[in-house]
Amino acid sequence: MSETEVSAPRTEASLWTTIRESIAGSHRGEYTDGPIGRAILLLAIPMVLELVLESVFAVVDVFFVSRLGADAVATVGLTEAMMTFIYAVAMGLGVGATATVARRIGERDPDGAARAAVQAIALGLFVAVPMGTLGSWFARPLLSLMGASPDVLVHSSFTAILFAFNGVILMLFLINAIFRGAGDAAIAMRVLWLANWINIILGPLLIFGVGPFPRLGVTGAAIATTIGRGTGVLYQLYRLWRRDGRVVIQRDQIALKPQVMQTLLRLSGTGTFQVFVGMASWIGLTRINASFGAEALAGYTIAIRIIIFALLPSWGVANAAATLVGQSLGAGKPERGEQAVWRAALYNVFFLGTAGLVFVIFANPIAHLFTKDPAVAEIAAGCLRIISYGYLFYAYGMVLTNSFNGAGDTWTPTWLNLFCFWLWEIPLAWVLARHFNLGPQGVAWAVTIAFSTLAVASAVLFRRGRWKLKTV
Repeated sequence: MSETEVSAPRTEASLWTTIRESIAGSHRGEYTDGPIGRAILLLAIPMVLELVLESVFAVVDVFFVSRLGADAVATVGLTEAMMTFIYAVAMGLGVGATATVARRIGERDPDGAARAAVQAIALGLFVAVPMGTLGSWFARPLLSLMGASPDVLVHSSFTAILFAFNGVILMLFLINAIFRGAGDAAIAMRVLWLANWINIILGPLLIFGVGPFPRLGVTGAAIATTIGRGTGVLYQLYRLWRRDGRVVIQRDQIALKPQVMQTLLRLSGTGTFQVFVGMASWIGLTRINASFGAEALAGYTIAIRIIIFALLPSWGVANAAATLVGQSLGAGKPERGEQAVWRAALYNVFFLGTAGLVFVIFANPIAHLFTKDPAVAEIAAGCLRIISYGYLFYAYGMVLTNSFNGAGDTWTPTWLNLFCFWLWEIPLAWVLARHFNLGPQGVAWAVTIAFSTLAVASAVLFRRGRWKLKTV
């Protein structure tokens, strides 16, 4: 039996051994050899766990903020929508870093991987300072532009703090992308767990003023998030200097390399635009919802946070597929990369299908956990149920689009995002919400339809196999 025909670990003992190795990060072998199922599990388990706590925090954060009222939740929703610009840059830089580092590791070139990591970090620093300065200075006007009411503008300090310290967001995303591309998924997991545990502990203390802590309201949530993420970045830098990882940065590698940076700029530029196209569509959707008032916006924000609760962990499976594709192409084994993608997509279907079923059945009680306002809860439950209908499509779409990026084919998912989200989703949301008077539920239907369209189109293009010819 060939290596590509071997499935995931079949015995209980081998499964638990794989789980332990993946969480501990003790696997030192190559991901381009051996059973595909085992390679996926070794990468996906820590990547899923990495994002499980991130999704838990997204829900916990809005859970505590919701106790401050609909205006506070609306502030968080509007700010998160605007922060998509930061996330787009961070994730776009991460696309280039993951693809380049994975390709070098697949080629057995750890020095090249380290030099690529240095250039990626330098790019992140170059963009963080101007974005932070402008964002924090214009926080209040930006909220007004997004349709914030005077009561929402009272909480503008939340927005200003997150923009001012956007550098920690960029570094957290970017350096973890480096670890994932190298196959050091367990390190990326520990980084995010450290950052988010600090967030979860500090959040309620600073929001409500528990014990010696001051009562800072929504501003406290921003401060807790920044401290948590900043601590995570310090731990990332420490791990990059240690000698036991797949990517180790040494003093002689800390220099700007124009050729390497040019490759990263090409991949990251397209990747940033790709992510921006996808994430900026949420700004348009949020703006449409804001026109229906604070209750509609709060209900939609709660629903989206709950949706993220399930989608973020499933991104771990998608990230594992991207790493395997990049390393397989570097090792000259494109067919192995293709089989890994379809296997990972199938795993994702099981996970998201279960989550979607739970959300459809229990949408109402779940929504009432986050708000005591019956109007807000009704809107949240309706949006949650509608978006969950498309979870099986999302499972395939997430893995396939991320796999294009892992191969260095960043333009294919960029064009897909441009069509599905800007030319299809936003106009559809406006028509359903305003013309057909469906309100926030019309926006939710547009999300479901657009993401399902993306999944089908991605599958068709992935089967054509042009991504196998990309050089990085």
